[in-house]
Amino acid sequence: MSETLHIDRALYSGNGLAHTDRGGAVLVPFTLPGETVEASNPNASNEAQLLCVLTPSPERVPPPCPHFGSCGGCHYQMANYPEQLRLKQSIFAELLKGAGVEAAPEPSMHTAEPWGYRNRIRLRVARTLGGGDDTDTEGSLRLGYNRHATTDFLPITTCLIAAPVLWSTAKSLLAAAAEDRDVAYWLNATAEVELFCDHTMKRIQVTFFCAPRTKAIFGSLDRAAITLQAYAPQGVLITATAAAAFDPRTGPTGRIIAEAGAPGLNYRVLDETYWVTRGGFFQTNRFLLETLVELVCNDDDHPRTGTLAWDLFAGVGLFSRVLARSFSEITAVEANPTAVADLRSALTKTGSASTVHESTTLDFLHRAVLDRDRPDLIVLDPPRAGVGLEACELLNSIAAPSIVYVSCDPTTLARDLSVFQPFYNIRALHLVDLFPQTFHLETVAILQRRN
Repeated sequence: MSETLHIDRALYSGNGLAHTDRGGAVLVPFTLPGETVEASNPNASNEAQLLCVLTPSPERVPPPCPHFGSCGGCHYQMANYPEQLRLKQSIFAELLKGAGVEAAPEPSMHTAEPWGYRNRIRLRVARTLGGGDDTDTEGSLRLGYNRHATTDFLPITTCLIAAPVLWSTAKSLLAAAAEDRDVAYWLNATAEVELFCDHTMKRIQVTFFCAPRTKAIFGSLDRAAITLQAYAPQGVLITATAAAAFDPRTGPTGRIIAEAGAPGLNYRVLDETYWVTRGGFFQTNRFLLETLVELVCNDDDHPRTGTLAWDLFAGVGLFSRVLARSFSEITAVEANPTAVADLRSALTKTGSASTVHESTTLDFLHRAVLDRDRPDLIVLDPPRAGVGLEACELLNSIAAPSIVYVSCDPTTLARDLSVFQPFYNIRALHLVDLFPQTFHLETVAILQRRN
């Protein structure tokens, strides 16, 4: 059964919103506002499957990736890039309004090349059953992602949002496994493989995520690393190879089963070189990293200055390192022990007065309120869950003159801004399109304490 639907608007999920003749809301993926489509009856989550577009939007374009629509990674390839940006601006404004955020300035949009931007990808590894394309043989290893809206494996032949060297290296893994038993051993033991390239795209880190009980056969990963280098794309150096324990229910455990080469990778942004230990978080858009750092650390093209700056959810110090040039003292807070080690080492080298706390931001703020600390600037860069209501209330009581909030989820940003609103004005908003072809939004909000 199917029905004809008119798409009213785009939602922060990659879906278009339609309404049935009975008044019910239906979510239809891969659609644009104003289109008339034929879709299947919605499931229990009110999501329907797009069957065909009857009246296309003028902004619709042929998606360049052969896997678009089946793959769960991209949502907007059917829209030209200006339309993608317009949709994101519209969705962001709607989310702010829904959260009751008032007097929000018009956001500035920051963009770069919308293809080949990812410096890190994680691919699933599976054996095919045969019967696929002409290259399939029964039991052959394939790399892929999840099918849209499922956890089913989708073998892929390209990924157009990944840096080209990453997909070339991914193909070289399969070629090496077909010829070398050590590479085949580790790839067969792998549930997912992660590839991370540096700023030059000439150095790559490979991590095999394996079952926790996988045995580290003596010398096998070292031999595999040598073979992987022999099969690597021309001019590419695989500097780090490791097998890490991976729980299928909870993901990486943090335990390294075997390792060959360096334990991490250097990544240069502006004139700072960051050491990213394996397992540490680092932003993925290789084209917009410098823009993001400048928006956070500069004010009208001049460095933010003061006596004390806090960098909360600091990661490996993407912002701390730059802020240390213009603030007398830096306090950085990070819960991930791997990132904390990198951060401490990096800030020590800056020569600035700095303190690194291995702590959750909430625990740190509880202590800071009692100590009555008052920094000149607070930088927030939380995960998708946002800062949270309790932490926002503590920040309001700390009363820093300026807060810079970096958000990767506009729904939690809008929620948190509504808590800051009685005490802070939103001086500026920046939409930084770190994830073209997807619905994801990165935002930088500049907040100033009310008099």
